[in-house]
Amino acid sequence: MSAQARLGAQARPGGTIPFPVVDEISRHCLQHEEPETVHIEVHLPGDVDPGRLRKAFTEALRRHPSSLVREAPGPWYRRRYEWEPADGPDAEPVRFPAPGPHALRDARARALREAPPLTVAPPVRLEAVRGEAEGTVLVLTVNHTAMDGPACLRVVATAAELYGGRDNEPAAPPVRPPDAPPVRPDTPSPWIRPARVARGAPGPAPGNGLLVTELPLPRRPKGAPYTVNDQLMVATALTVAHWNRERGAGRGRPLRITMPVDDRPRDSGMPIGNGTRLVDVAFAPEELDADAVPELLRRTALRTRALKALPRPQLGHGAALLTAPWAPVGCRAALTRGLRRAAAPWTSTTLLSNIGRVPYPLDFGEDAGRARAVWFSAPARMPRGLTFTTASTAGRLHLALRWSSALLGDGDGARLRELFAHHLRTTEAT
Repeated sequence: MSAQARLGAQARPGGTIPFPVVDEISRHCLQHEEPETVHIEVHLPGDVDPGRLRKAFTEALRRHPSSLVREAPGPWYRRRYEWEPADGPDAEPVRFPAPGPHALRDARARALREAPPLTVAPPVRLEAVRGEAEGTVLVLTVNHTAMDGPACLRVVATAAELYGGRDNEPAAPPVRPPDAPPVRPDTPSPWIRPARVARGAPGPAPGNGLLVTELPLPRRPKGAPYTVNDQLMVATALTVAHWNRERGAGRGRPLRITMPVDDRPRDSGMPIGNGTRLVDVAFAPEELDADAVPELLRRTALRTRALKALPRPQLGHGAALLTAPWAPVGCRAALTRGLRRAAAPWTSTTLLSNIGRVPYPLDFGEDAGRARAVWFSAPARMPRGLTFTTASTAGRLHLALRWSSALLGDGDGARLRELFAHHLRTTEAT
């Protein structure tokens, strides 16, 4: 079934589509100070033609109609939020900021500070930052209530194909031997309050801070029982434990790291929206020993494999109850926000979102070229306050650290980057 057909199948007689669970929970908890945005950067070696890019991106949105929606208006007593499909963009989604030495920095700041409005289709913005020494950087800002990073990247891949006239279908995924049946490993109790990321030197203004860096992909022995994702998970856990130890915080409490799991296909029929489910990987304090990394990798692999195989709603069973239409959305929104505040001490310590190997060439043709680097960053609102997002392109790992300015500052981000790079190298031990 095509994307357009799937959209039509979900639509109500009036042409609207009820918000899925993830969209509605996100909509309930919007905050102006820390908007729920996903930031994506695609670095191209050459220049793009403004007219061709606008035409290609607009056509790509039309080919993925689930991305071309707006929030439908409704009375205060309505039972659901609803998406309204649009025939085309309500406003120009592609912008070309004035080039300059700080153009990319300013585009990143806008991506963290200004979410595309839900009431205007599409809920995504593309800024083509030109004049950089390395060519053009496409900076995309996605309203996370409507769409996640992998879905938006699928739209960009379609735009690249339309712009450059070259095949941008995903490469075949790596062939891996079938996993043994997952074994349920011993993990800390989910009822124990996890450690929080220790407070650093917060910034003066509300919002999110961001640091992006490029690292070598960690080496992995042939036939190792763990994946690169497990190495990244261990590096994240050791980084946060090290950070907290330096500040005398989090002693005796387990770490809990949220990991999105995405089972969607990456071809042109990929469902567009929020398609990941969230699972938590737990680590007991005594496990986070930098001198016992091989054993930690083995345990982590058992845990991630079991969690991926476990059928579970995207946000758990409680979210389905909160989003059932038993009361007007305003009443349920107030209840959801209250429960979120009450559950804050049990929120996971941090989030690691590993996109993995970017599956598309993102080839924009002869003049603009093929993407040399792709960065993502996930929202970093409190109480979590820190997220790690990774992707790999051309054999390099692209890491984005994003944090709440109420928790950390720029110097703290630089220190966390150093710790992550160090602990990622330790996972290469055979």
